[in-house]
This record gives sequence, structure tokens and C-alpha cells, in this order.
Amino acid sequence: MNAHEAISSDNAVDPRQLRDVLGCFATGVTVITTAAEDGSPIGLVVNSFSSLSLDPPLVQWSIARQTPSYGAFRDHNAFAVNIMGADARDIALQFARPARNKFAGVRWEPGFMGVPLLSDALAFVECRTVDRLPGGDHEILVGQVQRCCSRQGDPLVFYRGDFATIGERL
Repeated sequence: MNAHEAISSDNAVDPRQLRDVLGCFATGVTVITTAAEDGSPIGLVVNSFSSLSLDPPLVQWSIARQTPSYGAFRDHNAFAVNIMGADARDIALQFARPARNKFAGVRWEPGFMGVPLLSDALAFVECRTVDRLPGGDHEILVGQVQRCCSRQGDPLVFYRGDFATIGERL
């Protein structure tokens, strides 16, 4: 395919084609958590997470404004990024699907400002929300890292619409 074949005559981008193309970019799988006003745990799978700055320590991610848990993330001033390992695929799937209680059967403990930390996560990053930016139909949240921790293991990744693991390292 040459570059001109990928562009339609009206320069409109087909959403399905864009999703397929962006799916070629492998991302880590995270479950981002916060606490609702009543203290109950809230979480969802996110692959838009990335590091933003080391000094000060900042990370960023985005949430669709129509997501049912959007209000909880908007109202709470903290979140945790639970980075999922290959051994936690089933937990990631549980948080990826709509459910009344995504935490059913999931071991967790309260972290910074009461935000849930998943016991089976490969790593976690606890953050105070320091900025919120518009991003089309999403909101971009910037968090200042308060604490972080990791354990040994292989990461769970998302590639071409499905979970995967990293094969042989180069």
C-alpha cells in the first residue's frame, strides 16, 4: 500500500480503519482505579496510559466521557494505575466488560486516598490528579505520582484487538 491509497478522496478518516491501524501499536494493559463518593471501588481497563514526566513525576491517561465510571474519576482527586501482568489476563477481562461489580472476587487493598490497588497487578502507580484536559470525546487526566511499586513478571499487552504477551526479548 502506498501512502496515497490510505487517504480517501475527501480526506475523511474511516473510524474502523483508524481503529485497525492504531491496533498495530501494542500497549500495556492497565486497570485504572479510583473510589466512588461512598468509598466503593471503581475500575476500568485502559490502554491509553503513558509516562509524561520524570521531574516532576507525572503520568497521563484518558477516559471516554460517556463511560459509566467517568463521574467517579471526575469527582475523586486520585487514581491508581494497576499495570497488569500476563498472569492476570482474567482479571483484566473482568474489568474490560460491563458489570455491576467489577471487583467481585478480585483481591485489592486501599492505597493513596482510598484508591484500590489490585493485589495481582504486576505494578502500580498511585497518583494525585493534577490536571484534566479536553481530548475530543475523552478527558485526559494527568496525575502526579505519589507512590509506585512493581514485582517480577511478564506484562500483559493489547495488540490488534486482543490480549497478548511478549515473546522472546531481543
